[in-house]
Amino acid sequence: MDKKLGFIGIGNLGVHLAGSLVRAGFDVTVCDLNKAAAAGLLAAGAKWADTPKQVGEQCDSVFTCLPSPKAVTMVVAGDNGLLKGMKPGGAWIDMSTNDLHEIQRLAALAAEQGVACLESPVTGGVHKAASGEITVIVGGDAAVFEAHKPALAAMGGKVFYMGPLGSASVIKVITNMLAFIHLVAAGEALMLAKRGGLDLAQSFEVIKASSGNSFVHETESQVILNGSYNIGFTMDLACKDLGFAMQFGREFGVPLDLAGAVEQTFIRARAQYGGGAWSSQVVKLLEDALGTDLRAAGFPEVLTA
Repeated sequence: MDKKLGFIGIGNLGVHLAGSLVRAGFDVTVCDLNKAAAAGLLAAGAKWADTPKQVGEQCDSVFTCLPSPKAVTMVVAGDNGLLKGMKPGGAWIDMSTNDLHEIQRLAALAAEQGVACLESPVTGGVHKAASGEITVIVGGDAAVFEAHKPALAAMGGKVFYMGPLGSASVIKVITNMLAFIHLVAAGEALMLAKRGGLDLAQSFEVIKASSGNSFVHETESQVILNGSYNIGFTMDLACKDLGFAMQFGREFGVPLDLAGAVEQTFIRARAQYGGGAWSSQVVKLLEDALGTDLRAAGFPEVLTA
């Protein structure tokens, strides 16, 4: 694949996704509001552009990984946005967890300029992105997907093509909804173990080896037990994604009893600890309410594998 690639959004997740492209030998130009965040990428061979428009002018295909639909819209369709610079025949690939209808609207704007669009949100956690093993979920035209498969595969251990544009947005929200439900449940399980007088490290291992295990327990329970809560994902992002899930529930006519209760728990946690707090800190609501910390020795501050 000899396309010049752009990557806009060098945050907790995007910096690792862009890094995988650079390590794989792609010609990558990056852009972010915070140039300092791109220092490692620039040292590794990436190029810099000051604005999304400049990225569009310099690149054939451009990835975005941004924290909100509002940010995506501004970067793509703003006064100095990506579409102001992209040429016909180019492609825009959004790796954000975006609003289904907004990605479809922006894709229509891009199509008017002859620019193709894919959605390719990722799931699995920041630590999986760092190792190039995160799961990539793709929606959009199959031919555009095939043309960009080498780049997508460089960023992810597994790449799933879901179908037309919008398909990936729906399944990504579903996976995040399940993760947040599992997170609250894992906190309750660990608290039962603690208040029941059990060793938390041993309890972690038993749950991990049991029918009650989950990916979230294997990962986020570790940073909870460490006390850092650092999973690289914020309360604001969690509340945004749960809001998408509830929106789909209304739109598709599906009652989401568990997700609705969990959304309220996250809203309380955001009010208590702030939107920039790590999402795993939702468990601290229970710790604070009971005056009981969930701590055990031997667990990492940040996940690395």
